[in-house]
Amino acid sequence: MKQKEKANVLWFDELHRADVNLVGGKSSSLGELTSLADIPVPYGFATTARAYRYFMQATGLNDKVDSLLEGINDYENSAELHKACAKIRELITTASMPADLADNIGQSYQQLAEKMGQTDPFVAIRSSATAEDLPDASFAGQQDSYLNVRGQADVIQKVQQCYASLFTDRATYYRHKQNFPHEKVALSAAVQMMVFSKSSGIMFSVNVATGDDTKVIIDGIWGLGEYIVQGTVTPDDFLVDKATMKIVSKTINNKDVELVRLPDGGVKEQKVPAEIAEKPVLTDEQVLELAGYAKKIEDHYGCYMDMEFALDKNTNKLWMVQARPETVWSQKKKKQATAQKEEQMADPANAKVITRGLPASPGVAAGKVHVIDDPSNISEFKQGEILVTLMTSPDWVPAMKKAAAIVTNNGGMTCHAAIVSREMQIPCIVGTKSRGAAATDVLHTGDTITVDAKNGVVYQGDVKSLMAPKAATEGTVTAAAEYFAPTATGVMMNLGNPDLAEKYASLPADGIGLMREEFLWTTYIHEHPLYLIEQGHPERVVDMLAEGISKVARAMAPRPVILRFSDFKSSEYRNLKGGEKYEPHEPADLLGWRGASRYYDPKYVAAFKLELAAVKKVRDEFGLKNLNVMIPFVRTVAEAQKVTEIMAAGGLQRNADFKVYMMAEIPSNIILADKFNQFIDGYSIGSNDLTMLLLGCDRNNDTVSALFDERNLAVKRAIRHLIKTAHQGGKTVSICGQAPSEFPDFTEFLIQSGIDYVSVNPDMVKATKHNVAHFEQRLLLDKATGKGKQDLEDYTW
Repeated sequence: MKQKEKANVLWFDELHRADVNLVGGKSSSLGELTSLADIPVPYGFATTARAYRYFMQATGLNDKVDSLLEGINDYENSAELHKACAKIRELITTASMPADLADNIGQSYQQLAEKMGQTDPFVAIRSSATAEDLPDASFAGQQDSYLNVRGQADVIQKVQQCYASLFTDRATYYRHKQNFPHEKVALSAAVQMMVFSKSSGIMFSVNVATGDDTKVIIDGIWGLGEYIVQGTVTPDDFLVDKATMKIVSKTINNKDVELVRLPDGGVKEQKVPAEIAEKPVLTDEQVLELAGYAKKIEDHYGCYMDMEFALDKNTNKLWMVQARPETVWSQKKKKQATAQKEEQMADPANAKVITRGLPASPGVAAGKVHVIDDPSNISEFKQGEILVTLMTSPDWVPAMKKAAAIVTNNGGMTCHAAIVSREMQIPCIVGTKSRGAAATDVLHTGDTITVDAKNGVVYQGDVKSLMAPKAATEGTVTAAAEYFAPTATGVMMNLGNPDLAEKYASLPADGIGLMREEFLWTTYIHEHPLYLIEQGHPERVVDMLAEGISKVARAMAPRPVILRFSDFKSSEYRNLKGGEKYEPHEPADLLGWRGASRYYDPKYVAAFKLELAAVKKVRDEFGLKNLNVMIPFVRTVAEAQKVTEIMAAGGLQRNADFKVYMMAEIPSNIILADKFNQFIDGYSIGSNDLTMLLLGCDRNNDTVSALFDERNLAVKRAIRHLIKTAHQGGKTVSICGQAPSEFPDFTEFLIQSGIDYVSVNPDMVKATKHNVAHFEQRLLLDKATGKGKQDLEDYTW
């Protein structure tokens, strides 16, 4: 160890993460990565913190730097800070490096060339800051990197420029704000074989947008990786589930420029050919290969990781070029035990959405816009304004620190601006150009806006008050906490009135299994949709439906909400204003023109499309991706196909983040479940209608009401068959009828049958949660002992 401490240069295979005090975070991480089997890392060496301190002492720069820093009166004054830092960097880059240190670096470069079998190889030189008294101090990304460097003299010069980058405006400001003495910090330069990047990017072993550590997030662009860090290009975004190793979401953006290396050294920006600009930068196989590396690296380090990769254009081989512990969500997870008060946001549905983007750093802020197109105008930015720009650059930290929120045209979830905003806990939305309208096109200096960076939405005006968290003690009575055992079977909640969503959100429900849209029509809209279309006001349907739906989705987020599309009977529709003109008189409307049969009917399809538009508004404009939908009363497989095709044409296509369910309430749904499977993600049993139609018993007729019983063997056999057939097709099954709310023994039957969720009325959520836990434990015990009570009924048909 003593020998290491005296070295000016150390090779990657001599380094481990414990050497962070010798070579900083980046260099020690590269050493640690190199030691891991099956993780491909370009080889290289690192100059040490000792070498930096020797350079500063031998050149007499320490006293000069001290003097210039002491002369800064106001670190918030961007011009004053810039002037002092520029002078310090000039002194460092123009100083003569001690000959022995220059020889050490030059000889190591020649040895690297020999080891790689190349003459004057191209290398990347990355700065790695270290703090002598604080090995885990984070100065990530505050210093410079140099790509495509070639030749001994150039390498030595770039190392010296790395030294100077310790005193960029941003790094100096950051250390001052952290009360960290600059003399305690040193700089290592990692000199690493260059990957000739066809594409490159960043990945995290935790979804940095949500903190979901079951996912790996991967962002990639064409060319060299600097443009993803700077936010110049909005990257492709991939989300991989760690357990299943499947890609659960994929967003491909237009990547019209790239940074490429020049044959003789250096880099340049060039246009990406139109035919590949919107193509993915990685194949699915490459995405999964990277996710595998992320899991292995996370397991090795034992914490969330922030990693960089590059795809070599000559060999098509993936290389890991950096790995460091992720800081933001790691810290948040530590604090969650004492800070689990998540914002409950009231409905801003009446506010106008100006643009949308990626929710890079969660939070809500309102204020005056200040558009800055050029970094030279940063000094004009004032405390509490909302910074709007093409992209946020690392040098803008003094301005970012003052911002109430940040909105950019470009950038992805892993661009440096997003990471810095999360560190500073400033609400930030990036990439508006790819998700809505470019922020700088639609926002103007002086505009008042509200930035909802939890959902990636920018609203016109100050609507922050609508989104303010409710006081923790408002309308509550202090009571002992009630314990609910975790259950494998989800317990969902049925809900009609959106105004009650906030009241019931604290119940231990796993989401909303059934939100009845009919309540919104009778409470808020009152008018027949075709009448409103004829009157020239279809937007009233969209806006009012979206308002009610979003109340529930916001209150329950991130838990899922399943909205059932309208299921009025013709007599109920006729009671809406204007309905008499459009509705037939049916002798048995319970079995008539309802549910799916309306949605594709030429007489009604225009009204159904308004429902679709409302769902799309809640998901896309308000950013509430926890909203899913359910189609009621689907008589035939052809109907399921027709309705889902209309939905897809309206922009509501089934995917990993948007589920389409179907009510199972008609015998044909059970008998043909293997055919229905192809069009949906799961079923929700409507036990009321299913019982009625299996037993031929009108559930609204008092004369035969005594015969109506969901616990009838015919109903149970149908349910058991549906669960088996759905599961064979990879679909889920829930139940939203009345039976589980009324009969605990029926809930036990459902759990024994393998149902995925039960959805009950709010007043039964707690009791059902306890019952489900009890029944599941009973099953486990019976299985373990083999002595449980036998169910003698045969549920097969």
